[in-house]
Amino acid sequence: MLAVEDTHAALELSSGWFLDNAWLIALIPAIGFALIIGLGKKMPMKGSEIGLASMAASLVIATGAGIQWMQRTDSASHGGDEAIGGAFSGVRGVLRASEGGEVEPYIEPVVTQWVWWQNSGLEFGLGSHIDGLSVLLLWLVAFISLLVQVFSLDYVRGDRRYTHFFAALTLFSSGMLVMVMSSNMVQLILGWEIMGLCSFMLIGHWWEDAYNSHSALKAFFTVRVGDVGLLVGTAILFFGANDFAVANLDSNGFDIRAIQAWALSGDGSSWTLIMASSALFIAAIGKSGQFPLHTWLPDAMAGPTPVSSLLHSSTMVVAGVFLVARIYPVFWEGFNIANGGLSFIAIIGGITIVVAALLAFVQDDIKKVLAYSTVSQLGYMMLGLGTGAWLPAVFHVFTHAFFKCCLFLAAGSISHSGSHHSFDMKKDMGGLRKFMPITFGAWCVSTLALTGVIPFAGFWSKDEIIDNVGANGYTFLFWVGLGGAALTAMYMTRATYLTFFGEPRGAAAGIHHDDDHGYATEFREEIVHADAIDRELVTAGAAPKSLSAAAAHTDDHGDDGHGDDGHDDHDDHGPHESGKLILVPIVILAFLALTSGFVNPTPLAGDALGANLGEGVELLKKYVEPRYEPVAIGETAGHAGESVQLLEVTPLPAAEEGADGKDAYATGCGRTDPEPGTVCYFPKVKHAVPELSKILLSLGVVALGYAAAIGFCIAFYKNKNPRLVGLTERSRIARGGYLFLKNKYYLDVLYQNVFVYFVSRPLAKATYWFNQNVIDGAVNGVGTSGKKAGDWVYNNIDQKIVDGVVNASGTVASETGHGLQPVQSGKVNQYGALLFGAATVGAIVLVILNVS
Repeated sequence: MLAVEDTHAALELSSGWFLDNAWLIALIPAIGFALIIGLGKKMPMKGSEIGLASMAASLVIATGAGIQWMQRTDSASHGGDEAIGGAFSGVRGVLRASEGGEVEPYIEPVVTQWVWWQNSGLEFGLGSHIDGLSVLLLWLVAFISLLVQVFSLDYVRGDRRYTHFFAALTLFSSGMLVMVMSSNMVQLILGWEIMGLCSFMLIGHWWEDAYNSHSALKAFFTVRVGDVGLLVGTAILFFGANDFAVANLDSNGFDIRAIQAWALSGDGSSWTLIMASSALFIAAIGKSGQFPLHTWLPDAMAGPTPVSSLLHSSTMVVAGVFLVARIYPVFWEGFNIANGGLSFIAIIGGITIVVAALLAFVQDDIKKVLAYSTVSQLGYMMLGLGTGAWLPAVFHVFTHAFFKCCLFLAAGSISHSGSHHSFDMKKDMGGLRKFMPITFGAWCVSTLALTGVIPFAGFWSKDEIIDNVGANGYTFLFWVGLGGAALTAMYMTRATYLTFFGEPRGAAAGIHHDDDHGYATEFREEIVHADAIDRELVTAGAAPKSLSAAAAHTDDHGDDGHGDDGHDDHDDHGPHESGKLILVPIVILAFLALTSGFVNPTPLAGDALGANLGEGVELLKKYVEPRYEPVAIGETAGHAGESVQLLEVTPLPAAEEGADGKDAYATGCGRTDPEPGTVCYFPKVKHAVPELSKILLSLGVVALGYAAAIGFCIAFYKNKNPRLVGLTERSRIARGGYLFLKNKYYLDVLYQNVFVYFVSRPLAKATYWFNQNVIDGAVNGVGTSGKKAGDWVYNNIDQKIVDGVVNASGTVASETGHGLQPVQSGKVNQYGALLFGAATVGAIVLVILNVS
């Protein structure tokens, strides 16, 4: 790093074509969607080639943007001397002194924006806001979407709505890309809602099945409940930040950078920030499936497996996490995270980790196990964000995308080639490792990554969250994170054993069932309420005796168009390994599940693991985490809407130390008092120093979870230990606990029988009565009164007065005419006599007047 000598130096930072035109990353798939809809059915590959080409083009541009962003950051770190290319147009950055006397660069994002529409002088822009966070997510979404589309070529071949599937899948990715690159909240809402619409279409892809349409509606309405919070929170932010944005940044209250600066400026009231952050986090709860609005996520498994994979890895459910990470200063100040407050985000994240992990234990559907796993891992991300661990949370978004996408695609491979399109682990799987070795290997690698085993990806990201939670003073939540890690190892061991070990069962053994499309049965079960226990825990493999068990053991809905909808059956010859189009994406993702954690291996940067490679190995910390340095408010200029500022450099005062030994940061920039004439776009977060003891503790907890789960699986499923088999019949506590989990904490019953019932029955009836008797009564009363008033006016005013006056004047005129009629005789002598008579009268009048 360079020491600061000239405190008024400025630095030219390079951008480049890819950064300036990053908006193409989202536009190309949107155009691809339109082309698939218009021309897809006439294309040789029914439109799938357009989807693949559009996502490949987006990935190329996203990769170029990522490379240029790293060059941009490096040029700032080296004083601009190593800016590659040299001819890039640029923006102005700044080097600011840190407490240690070194300098840290503030990296200006590349903003390209056009006026979308105007209203009363307020401009709404549409374009791209490119910084480290958006570059990371843009590349991740484009990469995962491309692999999922390649997987889908074989997986949904012959589907009844093949073209529409690729169209919706492409638009789904475009919506996420639009949201990620948003420079203002209006564009963010646009991308947010595009994803909501596409998820509705894709989850209900086979809408003929009642369960599928029910699940799509459930997802749509549940997420819409949270979306109310997004609209309310955005409105609060606009009215709170608009004056500050107009006065200081020549912007408006919808601009994300203005919102970030306003939140950290001290200009907003605490209540405004609390209300805005609470409303916005409710939106994140709905979108990211956090407790208690997580119930839609497992039902979203009704959609095709590629949809489940994309939705649960890098789109849709990550949107809520991204929202919190993008406008993090609002939550930092609103929930008092800076001073160690127990934030709403951390509480919900901690609850979600445990609640979802426990539900995964009682699932027989392999995709639902992974769905609850996703909910739990999203809880880790929220836990990190809620406790100041911004970078570890974003890091976990990155690694989680690879191993969770791999797990879902592996589940699809199993269904496609090993279990005759069934996802039921107990009924139609077992012993598949011998038939599907590549799928089994990829599943194991991703499982190890998910559970946080070193050196797999999840170890570096999830353990970093747990470590930072503990280091920031949240001791209880630290143990919650460790407990969640043990639970993850246990339910994934159960899923792995049921799928790949033991003896083949059902379809895996070559026995095909005359299925009733299991999810439809489960849908009927939900309607009539489950009232019987799953006898599988009682009889250890006997046929289910209850409606609940029958539903759980039926086949999937011919997943992804198989069987009766025209798809060729690829597994008529028994379980076997899938084809290359399915395996290639799985193998690539498994490789990344093993290696992606090394982009930010914090323990290797210090002495925790004895490597001491230095901070240079922490690539995400260098290229993705925003700088917290204050930036001088200046005039903006640039090209193509790019934001350019001339920024001055002044050393920051040293942080004060509180009585508890922690740094006292009253504001997000690490200053006790805001520095006049400057703004901050990101708070000063802390990074935990890894300790070998905590690393060993985490690995030990995971190892204990594996050991306990392996012992249970062998005792229960293989040896049928009599102390475990039938436990739920012998023990009322065990039975009650199992039913409590099997019925998903009765939240669906609560929502259906209380909220939905209340809305559809009593509230609807009360509203109808109010409408008929109050609103319509008032309207009808006004109408009746108006009619009576009109009749009275007509009868009395119009008929008697107005018409009377008119008629009377007519009568007078008529009678006067009749009286003068004799004068008009036509006789000249009479006219002459009248004329001379009148002249005589006039003369007499004149004489009288003159005499007087």
